[in-house]
Amino acid sequence: MNNMNPKSLIVIFGATGDLAKRKLFPSIYKLYQKGKLTEEFAVVGVARRPLSHEEFRSYVRQSVEDSTSQELKSDTFISHFYYHSLDVTSTASYQELKSLLERLDEAYNVPGNRIFYLAMAPEFFGTITAHLKSEGLTATNGWKRLVIEKPFGHDLKTAQQLNQEIRKAFSEKEIFRIDHYLGKEMVQNIEVIRFANAIFEPLWNNRFIANIQITSSETLGVEDRGRYYDHSGALRDMVQNHMLQMVALLAMEPPIKLTTDEIRSEKVKVLRALRPIAHDEVEQYFVRGQYGKGIVKGKEVVGYREENNVDPNSNTETFVAGKLMIDNFRWAGVPFYIRTGKRMTEKSTKIVVQFKDVPMNLYYRTSETISPNLLVIHIQPDEGITLHLNAKKSGETMKTTPIKLDYCNNCIDGINTPEAYEKLLYDCMRGDATNFTHWDEVAASWSFIDPISEVWENTKAADFPNYEAGSMGPKAADELLKKDGFYWWPIHYNGL
Repeated sequence: MNNMNPKSLIVIFGATGDLAKRKLFPSIYKLYQKGKLTEEFAVVGVARRPLSHEEFRSYVRQSVEDSTSQELKSDTFISHFYYHSLDVTSTASYQELKSLLERLDEAYNVPGNRIFYLAMAPEFFGTITAHLKSEGLTATNGWKRLVIEKPFGHDLKTAQQLNQEIRKAFSEKEIFRIDHYLGKEMVQNIEVIRFANAIFEPLWNNRFIANIQITSSETLGVEDRGRYYDHSGALRDMVQNHMLQMVALLAMEPPIKLTTDEIRSEKVKVLRALRPIAHDEVEQYFVRGQYGKGIVKGKEVVGYREENNVDPNSNTETFVAGKLMIDNFRWAGVPFYIRTGKRMTEKSTKIVVQFKDVPMNLYYRTSETISPNLLVIHIQPDEGITLHLNAKKSGETMKTTPIKLDYCNNCIDGINTPEAYEKLLYDCMRGDATNFTHWDEVAASWSFIDPISEVWENTKAADFPNYEAGSMGPKAADELLKKDGFYWWPIHYNGL
């Protein structure tokens, strides 16, 4: 199962879409280039528009050349790509796809191993999986796997319906729900930092940690996703999946073994231990924001309500900050603060672990203030870790100064961190589901998020837009921490 050069047919539904073009084709190419794919594989692009194999291949070539900024010298890689124009509701169309797959099985010596990647709108998931089963495309001698993108449902109820539909054709073990954050190098590094370092694991609890902050900020607005985003918002688009996944990895207990089931089991326990937020408590724990016009990277940009395909009176949030409490033995009393938003000061995802102050600080008498110890895990665009410590300033006095111990993962020349999709596709081919989301995680995340969504959807935000594009979000997000005696790090962004 874990062979290093897996043989498979990859069937990509939505092959002419943005995701396939920007992420999937270049990732498959990189796996091929690195020798992780032998010649025994084929990719079938499936979409509505009629294209010949040749037209599709030139589309794939363009995508790979754009991403590598190099010309593809040989046609060998591109020759593994085929195209099938599909009407998702037509039985005959699936029958044609089936005979194409059977021919390719033989041509590429693939023993019936199939990955069905649904890179398209979730409303088609149920229809497609039902037809894959009824028309015999899943009845092969090899293994079959279904890869699906978020959003997985719009709330718990729709997620349950969607899950029931796809489970008729694929078992839970065959469903790979992609959360691309879980493919990022430094997100995968969280476990290593925690469980492979004697200086951190004994301190990783409420006796030594004051709070943990996770920030994922974007400088972009909604671009051409206005219609989808206005229906979704930051809470569903970012918090329900990426942010809660990072909370789970930071807070989970050490698993008894580093196996898929054991790691997932510990993550699920964290999500179940999240303190539920009642409707009348939402305001106390969560802040929503929507960007107005402002300056980003020296350019004037419009506010969210002026974007294409967005309701001019939209109540949709483009920013969320929240305080999460995990009611278990390790974390009782430690707030986990999260914030994510569009049109912010910088594009960055980072985790800050703030350690408690020393019980009796002898240096308060000599220095005006003393900085807390911080462990910062940089996820993007920089990758690495920074440890903030206090040291003595040089000279006669005993004043302290904060110093930084820095390790940067992608600063060393020649290290090119693999794209998240490259790692996840390879994991899926090898049948390793560790970095994919299990149904239990999805259900627990929606259960936590739904009450917040309900309150926000039924209450008009009187102060929208409430942060300028190019800022770090609404002032209320600073207040959320200030009332607990904390600040967002690094502080200088918010002018503190």
